[in-house]
Amino acid sequence: MVDLSLHLWGHTFRNPVIPAAGPNVGSGRMVRRAAEGGAGGLLTKTISSRAAPVPHPNMVRFGTAGMLNTELWSELPPEVWFQKEYNEALAAAREYGLPLIASVGYSAEDLAVLAPRLQDKGVDIIEFSVHYLDAERLIETAQLLREVVTLPIIAKLSPHLGDLGAFVRLLDPYVDGYACINSFGPTLSIDIEHGGEPYLGSKFGYGWMSGAPLKPLAVRSVFEAARVTDKPIIGVGGVTRGEDVIEFLMAGASMVGVCTAAILRGPDTYGKIAAETARWLEEHGYSSLQEVKGKFLEKYRNGQRVVTSLEQVAVVDESRCKGCGVCERVCQYDALRAPQKQVAQVDAELCAACGLCVSVCPHDALSLRLRWEKN
Repeated sequence: MVDLSLHLWGHTFRNPVIPAAGPNVGSGRMVRRAAEGGAGGLLTKTISSRAAPVPHPNMVRFGTAGMLNTELWSELPPEVWFQKEYNEALAAAREYGLPLIASVGYSAEDLAVLAPRLQDKGVDIIEFSVHYLDAERLIETAQLLREVVTLPIIAKLSPHLGDLGAFVRLLDPYVDGYACINSFGPTLSIDIEHGGEPYLGSKFGYGWMSGAPLKPLAVRSVFEAARVTDKPIIGVGGVTRGEDVIEFLMAGASMVGVCTAAILRGPDTYGKIAAETARWLEEHGYSSLQEVKGKFLEKYRNGQRVVTSLEQVAVVDESRCKGCGVCERVCQYDALRAPQKQVAQVDAELCAACGLCVSVCPHDALSLRLRWEKN
C-alpha cells in the first residue's frame, strides 16, 4: 500500500493533490465539490478588498488540456465571502477532515484588513498572490502579513518575476512556503471561424494561459525555488495526471495544485490524479511520496553531473520495439531506420542525441546512453 498523506504547516493532507485558486473553488459549494472529489486539502478562490471586474467571456479552452482566461480574483465582494462562502467552505473542510487554505490578494493594504479576518474566521493557512507586485511591494506585503497573522503563510509566485530563486531568498524570512506558479501572459487567441473575433472579452482579447501547456514553465519555477529554500512548495500549472505530480515532486515540490484540469474534467479529477499518483509509485516500487521527492533536485544540490552532450546516442531496446516507424519519421538526422514491423536501427555516426525519438516512442523502446555503454 502507498501512503499518500503528508504533514505540512502543522496539518495533515490526505494526499498531495489540492485545488489551486480559480473558478473551480469560486464558492463554498465548489469547495465542497473538491472535497467530495477526493482533494487532499482545500483552498478557496482569491479574494481582495473589492469584487473583481472580470470581463465576459473570460475563459476559453486552448488545445485539449489548456485554457486562456481573463480571470482575476473573486467576482464576489469580500463581505459575501465572509458571510456565506467561507462558512460553507469551512463546513466542508471540517466534515472531510481537510486543511483549508484561504487565498487573498493583493496589496499590503488589502492583506492588513482581510488576513486577520480570515484568521478569526478559522482558516488554517493563508496564501497570498504576488501577481501584481514588484520586489519592493512584495517584501512590504510579506512583512505586514507576517505581523498581522500567526497562521502559516504561503506566497504564490508569478512566472513574470524572472529568477524566482532571488525572490524566494527575499521572502524566506516572512513566509512558510510557496506556490509556483500563477498563469502566464498576456496571450492572444483569435476565433477564425467567426469573423476574426477575440475569444475573450478583455481589451484586445488578451488572456492568461493555464493548464498543460504551462507545466514545463511551472516545473522549472518549482526547481528554482526549491534550490534556495527547504520550505514546502506547491507546484501549480499543468497538472493533469499522476505522472505530473511525480515530476513536480522530483523537482522539489511537496504537493500540487490543480485548477484547469478540474474545470475541464470535473471535481473528481483531484481524486483521480491522486489515485494515479499512488498507482505510479506502487508500480515503480515506492511506498511513499518522500521516496521520490527531490530526486531531480538532489542531482544539482550534490553536484552530480548530468550528461547533455554528444557523448550520448539513442539505443533501441529490441524486446520493446514494435517496428511502428514513429522514431524514423521524427528523426531529423536520418539516424533511425524502422522498416515496417522490424526492429528499429540506429546509425550512431548520424545520431545527434537530440532525444526526440525517446520522447515520442509509444513503447518506451528508446533511450539515450553514453556511447561507450550503448551495448
